[in-house]
Amino acid sequence: MSRISREALRASITTRRTLLTAGLSIVWLAFGDRTFGAQSPAFAHWVANFRARALSRGISEQTYDGVMGTLTPDISVFAEYRSQPEFTESMWQYINRRCSGWRVTTGKERAKEYADLLSHIEKDYGVDRYIMLGLWGMESSFGDVVTNPKYMRPVIPALAALAWGEPRRRAYWEAELLNALSIVDRGWALPADMIGSWAGAMGHTQWMPEVWLHMGVDYDHDGRASPFGKPDDSFAGTARFLVERGNYRRGEAWGCEVTLSEKHTRLANNRTMRTYSKWEELGVRRTDDKAFARPADQVKLWLPVSGGPAFLVGQNFRAVYSYNPSTSYTLALCHLGDLIRGDRPFHQQFPGGERAPTLEEVKEIQRRLNEQGFKTDGIDGRTGSDTIRAILAYQKKVGMDPADGYAGLKLLARLRQGS
Repeated sequence: MSRISREALRASITTRRTLLTAGLSIVWLAFGDRTFGAQSPAFAHWVANFRARALSRGISEQTYDGVMGTLTPDISVFAEYRSQPEFTESMWQYINRRCSGWRVTTGKERAKEYADLLSHIEKDYGVDRYIMLGLWGMESSFGDVVTNPKYMRPVIPALAALAWGEPRRRAYWEAELLNALSIVDRGWALPADMIGSWAGAMGHTQWMPEVWLHMGVDYDHDGRASPFGKPDDSFAGTARFLVERGNYRRGEAWGCEVTLSEKHTRLANNRTMRTYSKWEELGVRRTDDKAFARPADQVKLWLPVSGGPAFLVGQNFRAVYSYNPSTSYTLALCHLGDLIRGDRPFHQQFPGGERAPTLEEVKEIQRRLNEQGFKTDGIDGRTGSDTIRAILAYQKKVGMDPADGYAGLKLLARLRQGS
């Protein structure tokens, strides 16, 4: 797994900022670009007023003035915040995208590469290594996008823009900006080191500044907690989050897929918690026919989509949900971890769904798209933003409905038919 040095990262960001600021107007009409210019009077006034708030938080004058005094807001975040997705995903598509052949293959490689670190995390925090691998894969493609300027940007200009100009969640953005400034004030990072998503999430497991500040762990004992560089601190801080905020329970499974008869559907999707053994008495069975490993653990019956796979889910499913409160995210993450472990895909398909394409099938999709002039930025089996855009353009050209950007089997069949 490639990594760039701290010095190279600083140099690349400095160069990028120089290129961005050169010759740009402070009018900032092109919201789609990451536009930086001299501070506008309105933003400068806000920075001056916000100073007292930062100082009362304990941030030094030197840090605040040094960071905020010449900072210009990254106003492209407003377009990111307000934009609507070009398509909506069914749960089966969401899971297939995130449990792709590339992620499973790469996850198995990372499981071997970081076996010692994952063993220590399991021992110290009790969090299953495959939950950690699933989360790492979901959040940063196993560290691949941590420092990629195509996906990441300096977070302090982004947070400053949101704190200044986004009224709907202003208190939240102000708090995260203060957290980011506190990190700089503690000497844990330089502002240029703090790159992440437009919303401020950073590093291997995409910590928000608040998580970095309050859940961060100096696991590699280099004198600071950091979500960048080696994944040691990221794993430890994330495991700590799952345990302390998500109440993760050592030794418990997140849950499992089960066979659900018609008479059981009325028991699904409520808050009734029963032991695995009690569910078994009621006739609920694992789809792989294995025995429940810990029959006394408490779980509930969950049917995400009528006619689709059913699950018994317990406290550790809730713990993962606490990291990102989305049931689709949580199920995809847990399933990705299971696939990396070597478990089979879901036994029951979601209605209207299809199996996930293999790594080689995604590569064939990319190759055929490129042959027809729809550039995917490589033939690597990864469905990144360039591949999704190429698929959308192709689907619209040939009249596929829906045009959803999904690299699936129906798309591959259509590509094989030719133009």
